[in-house]
Amino acid sequence: MALANTNHYTISDIYALPEGQRAELIDGQIYNMAPPSMTHQRIVTRISSIINTYIQQKHGSCEVFVAPFAVFLSDDDKNYVEPDVTVICDDNKLDERGCHGAPDWLIEVTSPSDPQRDYGIKLFKYRTAGVREYWIVNPQKKTVTVYDFEKEQYSNQYNFEDDIPVCIFSDLIINMNRLVYIGRQHD
Repeated sequence: MALANTNHYTISDIYALPEGQRAELIDGQIYNMAPPSMTHQRIVTRISSIINTYIQQKHGSCEVFVAPFAVFLSDDDKNYVEPDVTVICDDNKLDERGCHGAPDWLIEVTSPSDPQRDYGIKLFKYRTAGVREYWIVNPQKKTVTVYDFEKEQYSNQYNFEDDIPVCIFSDLIINMNRLVYIGRQHD
């Protein structure tokens, strides 16, 4: 939920928050972030491990980061997000502060307190920033919504028991129930 204030905040305000307080900044509005649940952490840890293992096995150049990891979506000082899982394939976007520009793939795991931020505000920001692929994992409903912005396929809904194809990696499939990666068979 956004702080009840009509002021427009900047990234400096995010860095001035007390130690341990996490928040995101979207269009100058600060959104506080609650600590993640154990289920949330399990999903983030396992899915990032699967992606990282896949990239290493393929000798890929992409890197996987988990929150808290700073993503500065634009050159302004009004947007700062910490996606749960961030995949970046262009190391020119990386420095010690985080990612500057659109990552290739973002995954958000919804929290019961504010799932609509992931489905609304962040969806719009990620698409307009140039993110190639965006997943919204909803542990409460056991669904994954996949947006392939690169091919302009705006929404595919999967259940946790489905094998979910990854858009940016043509031979990677992830099953949330098993949280395993399944390689596609090639003809």
